Amino acid sequence: MTRSHDAVVEAQFGSQASAYVASSVHAEGEDLDALEAIAARERPSRALDLGTGGGHVAYRLAAHAGSVAAVDLSAAMLEAVSETAQARGLANVETCVASAERLPFATASVDLLACRYSTHHWQQWGAGLREARRVLKPGAPAIFIDVISPGYPVFDTHLQAIELLRDPSHVRNYTEAEWTAALADAGFRVRRSEKRRVRMDYASWVDRMRTPDAHRAAIRSLQQRASAQASAYFAIEPDGSFSIDVLQIEATACRAREL
Repeated sequence: MTRSHDAVVEAQFGSQASAYVASSVHAEGEDLDALEAIAARERPSRALDLGTGGGHVAYRLAAHAGSVAAVDLSAAMLEAVSETAQARGLANVETCVASAERLPFATASVDLLACRYSTHHWQQWGAGLREARRVLKPGAPAIFIDVISPGYPVFDTHLQAIELLRDPSHVRNYTEAEWTAALADAGFRVRRSEKRRVRMDYASWVDRMRTPDAHRAAIRSLQQRASAQASAYFAIEPDGSFSIDVLQIEATACRAREL
């Protein structure tokens, strides 16, 4: 039986909600600190965490926003987020089941939008970015954080292959240049960007997605047979752990005269 892409995403993440709430890779990081600093600067009345996952962005935004809408495709994930927010005393966090391409919010109703480690799952990346622009007020900030492709074909092929083997809901990691162009097409102006290297512990990386043994073996085979250049670029370790590039972009929803 065939499934829609949204169903694949739900199947991958719904049963792993608690793992993502507890994941140190998702719960910590310089990018979260930087994102919270932006929220503290902006003090938005209405904030949106698009593709909330374990809710870590929503929890950070809640301290500085009037209200936070945590959006995700997975109802089970959102249930875990709601329970965690309540346990932390964050009464201003609400949840909403929706896809990035079809947001149930009014045009120009959001003061700040944040999206972390979500866009590589979107079936229609450009449409999701346009929806983000639609719901934002003109001049409002959007912060996008995700793994990016190195661009160099050999490295790109390796990254996309291991990502898909690990998680069938993976669509694509885009290059920094693709990000810049897509945001401009969607009606954003990039204010600043920053790249960071993040180490992925192999065991927790595959365990979190319940990657089948056959796919784990294929990932390790690809790593072990990678060229010296690819092995060095991704800093592949004997146990399969490796490092990737993460891009953080702060953009502004363009006003009509800027389009």
